[in-house]
Amino acid sequence: MASPRALKFVCLVVCAMAMAASTAKAAISCNQVVSALTPCISYVVSNGALTQQCCQAIRGLNSAARTTPDRQGVCTCLKNTASQFAYNSRNVALAAGLAGKCGVKLPYKIDPSTDCKSVK
Repeated sequence: MASPRALKFVCLVVCAMAMAASTAKAAISCNQVVSALTPCISYVVSNGALTQQCCQAIRGLNSAARTTPDRQGVCTCLKNTASQFAYNSRNVALAAGLAGKCGVKLPYKIDPSTDCKSVK
């Protein structure tokens, strides 16, 4: 089973990729991204219940990441945070499906291999 840090990473990667932004000019800090997505950790890490708070966080980050630099920054934050943890394909799959389960449509794939620089 993945550690809590690994789950945070996977959740962050998925959400960051979903709401990517460039760290150089992004209005959303990485700390804000990580903090906002905390309600999603149990779902991604241990296939827990998908909560209203998690979906609200996903919708809020998606709305806040209005510019390309914001979206790229969120993506980069999630990828960097995720790289610090061990995760498995199940965690990645849960994270990848998170936005869709919350009714948020993203124009790119949520995956650790996503190139954040290509996120528009």
